Amino acid sequence: MMNHEMHNHEEMMDRSGDMHDMSHMTHGGHEMGHMHHMDFKKKFFICLFLTIPILLFSPMMGMTLPFTIHFPGSVWVVAILGTIIYLYGGKPFMDGAKDELHDRKPAMMTLVTMGITVAFFYSIYSVVANDVFHVVPKVDDFFWELATLIDIMLLGHWIEMKTVMQAGQAVEKLAKLLPDTAHVLHGEHQMDMPIATLKKDMIVLVKASEKIPADGVIIEGKTSVNESMITGESKLVAKAIEDTVIGGSTNGDGLIKVRVTGTGETGYLAKVGRLIQEAQQSKTQEESLADKVAGLLFYAALIIAILAFVIWTIVSGVSVAFPIAVTVLVIACPHALGLAIPLVSARTTALAATNGLLIRNREVMQTSTHLSYVLMDKTGTLTEGKFTIQTIESLNKMISKEEVLQLAATLEQGTNHPLALGILEAAKEQKISLLQAENTEQLPGMGILGTIHQQKVAFVSKNYLVDQKIPFDKEKFDELASSGVSVSYLVIDGKAVGLITQGDQIKEDAKAFIVELKKRNLTPVMVTGDNEHSAKKVADLLAIGEVRAEVRPEEKAAIVAEYCKLGRVMMIGDGVNDAPALALSDIGVAIGAGTDIAIDSADVVLVKSRPIDVITFLKLSKQSVRKMKQNLFWGAGYNVLALPLAAGVLAPIGFLLNPMIGAVLMSLSTVIVAVNAMLLRIE
Repeated sequence: MMNHEMHNHEEMMDRSGDMHDMSHMTHGGHEMGHMHHMDFKKKFFICLFLTIPILLFSPMMGMTLPFTIHFPGSVWVVAILGTIIYLYGGKPFMDGAKDELHDRKPAMMTLVTMGITVAFFYSIYSVVANDVFHVVPKVDDFFWELATLIDIMLLGHWIEMKTVMQAGQAVEKLAKLLPDTAHVLHGEHQMDMPIATLKKDMIVLVKASEKIPADGVIIEGKTSVNESMITGESKLVAKAIEDTVIGGSTNGDGLIKVRVTGTGETGYLAKVGRLIQEAQQSKTQEESLADKVAGLLFYAALIIAILAFVIWTIVSGVSVAFPIAVTVLVIACPHALGLAIPLVSARTTALAATNGLLIRNREVMQTSTHLSYVLMDKTGTLTEGKFTIQTIESLNKMISKEEVLQLAATLEQGTNHPLALGILEAAKEQKISLLQAENTEQLPGMGILGTIHQQKVAFVSKNYLVDQKIPFDKEKFDELASSGVSVSYLVIDGKAVGLITQGDQIKEDAKAFIVELKKRNLTPVMVTGDNEHSAKKVADLLAIGEVRAEVRPEEKAAIVAEYCKLGRVMMIGDGVNDAPALALSDIGVAIGAGTDIAIDSADVVLVKSRPIDVITFLKLSKQSVRKMKQNLFWGAGYNVLALPLAAGVLAPIGFLLNPMIGAVLMSLSTVIVAVNAMLLRIE
């Protein structure tokens, strides 16, 4: 049911090959969706306004209603208004029908177009026959059905586009990450150029604190880069010659020269933008099923109408056969089917928002009914992510506890990792003045190192000590870690001289969350970069049987891929190092307090950062899928029942469906679908 004009626009973009300006591409996609959203809204209200007199001045399938008004020329007023509605309001569906027929896949657009076209031309014929030639008996018109069908279908598409647009801000965010201009080097000369003009192999100069304008490789200089908006990693990443950088990330203090490797639609952000657009425009299985049902109804109505016309022509003549065939085609109009999915989607979105959920990809609601594993990060997901210092120890007589904290805080200043924030907060409380650190380098998953007073200082995890073969007391580490704390070591010139332990609190709803997962036969798996003892402590308290600890950032995605081979996987993370894993999983769930890029990588966002809200999502998904299937049944059931009856299949026993009864059934099925959607609840 997605608008075909948008589909054509995307194909045009894919074929262009010349779109070098990422911001133009992403904003273009967003504006295109916004344009269609506004177009359907405008068409709906204009057509609704024009429909009011039609409802007052014309009968419903030949049935004169108590409020029906007649006056000289009222029929011509209805005909003129009906023509405007048909040509103006019906245009999107006729355009869509052309695409479907071109692809030889008639679906919703074709069925709607057939219904409104037959209703329009037969109604014009009835006006001419009744008011020009004054035929007896009079020929009934279908202007009432024509106007209401177009209104309902425009409303359905407006609701659908509005739902899609709610997730559309992600592409716009990506575009804003890029700067407007780049410092392009031509030999020793520097020229500022719009990023739209950048081409592969150009050399650009990136100064301190500037955004990197395009994907590339460093050919001169070294620096540290903040990639938090791109990768979800909250720390600065050290970069030197031959290291790659991503357009949109922020340069640190260094001055670097970068050879451009990706621009426009070949750049990382452009690729992510396209993935987001595809996710927004993806159809759920129920939406695809609605199109299939509409396609079958199109063929069924066409075949039944032709058979009815032929048989009734033989039995009673063309004058009887023609209106019966037309009634069959008009009754096939999917009033209820057109609203079946959009109304449930809109209701689901509203319920999700009021319960702290942002569903960015509707496809995952169907996927959620087939899950097997729920993988989750520990810090920030199951725990509060607010570390407080438990102990500070000096491992060298030449350094005091205060100096251990001072050196650790000096290295950590400027970073926003939960462990770093705990260190900095403690230093602030104890009014410890910080020193100056130089040449700091982030070690993803292990810590940070730098130079303080000409000494090489590192504040790192046990993994770093093992990798560098630095001696430490393993028994003491095991003893500390077994209590559930995170242990970090201060290293000076290759020797461990101090340690700091920090504790984190388990979220109050984490236990109930795990219990609910198990009730649904879902296997919880903790995947964390924390030490094995600390991870095991939390896992034991929450009764999580499977634990993957001391996992480095790049390993999380591999673990997700491993579980994906065993069944459908949901990954839950707070965004720090979790973005690739979220994107790779069948359902990616981001904790709302996480980084922006992780939220943009996720299918579902927990706005209130509560893991128990995942259960709310699972409940809502189950009910939403059930309502969609029920609405498809009611929407299609009316047509399945009415088509053969309208064709006169029971005429031999004296029953022929009166158009008035058909109209009542049509209206009833639409009301049932609407009420059923509004009754959606989280149970």
